[in-house]
Amino acid sequence: MLQLINFPHPTLRFQSKPIIRVDASLREMIGQMFDIMYENRGVGLAANQVNLPLRLFIANPTGEKGNGEELVFLNPVIRRSTGSTESEEGCLSLPGIHAAVKRNKSLHVKAYSMEGREIDMQVDGFLARIIQHEIDHLDGVLFIDRVSPETQRVLLDELSGFISTHDSKQRQGMIPSDEQLSEQREEWLNRYCR
Repeated sequence: MLQLINFPHPTLRFQSKPIIRVDASLREMIGQMFDIMYENRGVGLAANQVNLPLRLFIANPTGEKGNGEELVFLNPVIRRSTGSTESEEGCLSLPGIHAAVKRNKSLHVKAYSMEGREIDMQVDGFLARIIQHEIDHLDGVLFIDRVSPETQRVLLDELSGFISTHDSKQRQGMIPSDEQLSEQREEWLNRYCR
């Protein structure tokens, strides 16, 4: 059973690896990812946010189950991006934290669907922001890495709180040790990326 992980969990900083196979288990995990995303009122979720080191993310700009289009992107790559816009972002792995982030207005993304079909899209607006945010996750980058230095200073106390909570849970055995997490990542990589 997949679970949403919070900052500073080390998998959030892991650079996800390209997927070379899709099986029934992966399809089931993607279904669980949608459930987690909707339960937490999100519009996108990267695999490493549920401790999977795989290069995939899901999205539904409406954030509502049964409304809008559920999108799955395997091995996504942004080919071109243009323009610039700033808007407030949050993250399911950093609940309660929001800040203004500059992103490109539009982009061209290539990826694959779960069925192996090529996705080749020109995207703008809110979906473009979601795609950039989730691909950042796959590269081990969080939105807090893209905010201004002043905003980073303002967020310092809240981020310290996340670190203290994580460390405490790990000491109590509620979160696996970094060594156990590394072993789990290797299992997933061997199954889907090698």
